[in-house]
Order: sequence, then C-alpha cells, then structure tokens
Amino acid sequence: MLFNSIEYLLFLPVVFFLYWLVFNRSLRQQNLLLLVASYFFYGWWSYSFLGLLALSTLLDFIYGFQVASPNRKKARIFLWLSIVNNLGILGTFKYYNFFAGQFKAVLGVLGLQADPIVLNVALPVGISFYTFHGMSYVFDIYKGKQKPVSDPVEYAVFVAFFPLLVAGPIERAHHLLPQVRSRRIFDYRQAAQGGRLILWGMFKKVVVADSLAKTVDTMFSHYQHFNAFALIVGAISFSFQIYGDFSGYSDIAIGSAKLLGFELLSNFKFPYFSRDIAEFWRRWHISLTSWFRDYLYIPLGGSRQGNARAVRNTMIIFLVSGFWHGASWTFLAWGLVHALAFLPLLLWSRNRQNVDNMVAQERRLPTLSEMWKMASTFAFVTIAWIFFRADKISDALGYIGHMGKSIAASPGQFLTLPAGKSSLAYILPLVLGDWWLRKDERNLTIVSQPLIRRFVFWVAIIAIATKYNANRSFIYFQF
Repeated sequence: MLFNSIEYLLFLPVVFFLYWLVFNRSLRQQNLLLLVASYFFYGWWSYSFLGLLALSTLLDFIYGFQVASPNRKKARIFLWLSIVNNLGILGTFKYYNFFAGQFKAVLGVLGLQADPIVLNVALPVGISFYTFHGMSYVFDIYKGKQKPVSDPVEYAVFVAFFPLLVAGPIERAHHLLPQVRSRRIFDYRQAAQGGRLILWGMFKKVVVADSLAKTVDTMFSHYQHFNAFALIVGAISFSFQIYGDFSGYSDIAIGSAKLLGFELLSNFKFPYFSRDIAEFWRRWHISLTSWFRDYLYIPLGGSRQGNARAVRNTMIIFLVSGFWHGASWTFLAWGLVHALAFLPLLLWSRNRQNVDNMVAQERRLPTLSEMWKMASTFAFVTIAWIFFRADKISDALGYIGHMGKSIAASPGQFLTLPAGKSSLAYILPLVLGDWWLRKDERNLTIVSQPLIRRFVFWVAIIAIATKYNANRSFIYFQF
C-alpha cells in the first residue's frame, strides 16, 4: 500500500478510529490491532512476502534471548547468527542476481562460459529496512542497551509498524520498543501536528517530486539531445525530486505515527542548507547514517586509531551505504564520490565544525560566506546524484561529459531559458518552506495568524488534488 494512494487515505482513518475508540481499553489490544494493520498494509502490496517478514521477525525474537546470555561466547555466536540470517535474507533477494551477473561477466572475460541460476522474483518491498530493524534489536541487547522482549506481539509491532515498514525511518530498538510497551494516551496537539506533517509530506511528494519526475526522466533518458543548461536543470530537478520524494515519505510516516501516539526518529533536517559534506550527511537520511555509524563505523574503530584506520573505516561506511541502496555499480560510485569529498574534512579535523548550529541561526538570511558554502555543497551533491540516478556509470559519465562539451561549444546558451525551466517553479516553494521551518522540521505551526494558516492549508490541498498521480511510487521503495 502506498502512502500516496486512495487506499491509504481510507486505511489510516479506519485504523485511527479503531485504535482510539474501539481497541483503547488495553495496551495489548492496541498492539494487536497495530500488528494486524501492519501486516494488512504490507500484504496489500504482496501477501506472498508476508511469510518472509514473519520469519525474519521470529528469528531475531528468538536470538534476542540467547544474545542476552551472560556467557559472552554464546552471546557472540547468536549475534553472528542473527547477522548472517539477516544479511543472508537481504543478500539473497537484493544482491544475488547482481553477483551472479558479475560472476558470469568475469568468466566471459577469461574465455569461460557459465549460466548461473537467477532468481525471478520481485525484490520484497522494505526488506532493507525491516532487516535493519531486527539487527538493531539484537545489537542493542548485546550492548546492554535493550533487554529481550518477552511478548512476541510487542516485538513484531516494532519490526512491522506500518508507518515505517517499507521505507523507514530505520528505528532503534531502544527508542521505539519502549513506546510499543507503554500505554498511549490520545494527545490532540500531537495528532494535529501529525496531520500537518502528513499534508506537508504529501505536498513534497505529489506536487514537487512527481512534477519534477517528468523533467528528470526526459533529461536522463535523452541527455545527448539537450544542452548543458538544460542538463543542469535536469540534475537540480533530480536533487529536489529525490529529496521531496523521500523526505515527503518520512514526513507522512512520522505524521502517521504521531496520530497513533508514537514519536519516530527524524530522517531529514534540511540537508540542502548544509555548509559542507559532513553536515549534509548529518542531515540526509539520518536514521541510516546514524545506524551505520553506531553499528559499523564505531565497532570498526571509528577514527580513534589513527588516520589510516579512519580513512579505511570512512571508505567502508560510504561504499556500504551506497551498496545498501541497490545492487549496481552506480550506487557504489555514488558512495565513493561522497567518501572522497568527506575524507579531506576528516583528515583536517573539520568534519564537525557545523554540528550544533543551523545556517543563519539567529538571522533571517545567510551571510555571503554561508551562501557560498551552501551553494558549493549543493553543487557537489547534485553532481554526485547523477551517478545515483543513472542506469549505468557510462551514462553518468556521458551526462557529465556532454555538459562539459556543450558549455565549450556554446557558452552563450546561458543567456536563454533552458528546456525544463518550468521545474524551477516546483522547487521554489519547497526551498522557501524548508527555509521557514529550518530550526525545527516538525514545527508546522510557526505561522501564528489563523487566516494565513487556513490559506496555506487550502492551497496545499488544491495543489495535491490537482497534481495527484496514483501511478507514481516512492523512489526508496526499490531499496
């Protein structure tokens, strides 16, 4: 079931009504309702993969008790069993065909022939997210941050909670499980904030991202037929398409959870206002970045054991992060490009210079220095996105190379409006909205005048209804 579908607009109010007015007598009844609703939500896409979700959940639920053993050798064995099982499930469905194809290609170069077996099944939606939920639970138990959950329903709700099941945020056991196990009381202000987040997320997805998709698809499919100015517009459009699409999903997820009394982790904090790449990664897909930091980077030694180890660990983190997004060399190239930009900041100890403050913290507008830093960071991120969006590395290099050749051949092109210029009209309201909200991504009530709030509300509703396209899925569903 898609957040931007008519089915979800019917599903969510029904769950909300049952949750607060029918099953509100006990915590267990509410959790049972959430579990049934979550499996129904997932099964609406494909009921055939419900068994895989249940199996993954059951295995980590059992492993949790063993990992909590005071016998550390036994605990480590079951920790590794969980890792192998989760990565085995993920690797089989997401990466097996990729490696089989690469194996065949390598043998072909050596003059050998092989026809490895391939899996003719769709990639289960959300598999990268719910396997990471399960691993975080086992990791937290091993580290002593979480005790094993004795109620299988509570644990199953943690793994399969429908607002975050298919595209995150990637929750931590020690953050979400206590909420699952505690009685929820209806809070009107929390629910109202949730409703506003859902509306803002829908605007980002339906009005901004889906409108930009048309320009992006055209430019990337036929880049040879456009000049550099148009291709720059196409690359910028993809930067905002993927941001509007994914942050919009996260807003809808967080808003839906708020309606049910839950607070999920933030996933985006205005990443395109970042002043360097390190800050960008603290603001983009936060739940994944922090997951890799806590469960991979730090266990590998982080940056505590000298520059050589820090460089190695940083390269591993970025390459794994890229490969997490999909079985393609383009994602690895995207991760590598970001790693190469991050390393100078790390080696010069400048990777934490923008940790605690937002740009223009106490001002309405940024300084010229801040504007330059934001613009240069955004330009780099946009170029890197070309590798992410392209089907092949050769296409990404061709896109970038064609831009260079076009500029050299016709520098005067920047004096005329480019193809795809209408996309900029969809980007502007998103940028202005983010700048207005930049100090708190969840505070959508900062406009105090009721008349202005109602006007903005109805403009958003009309825009969503006008631009609605039921055939546009979310980009991160494929991951």
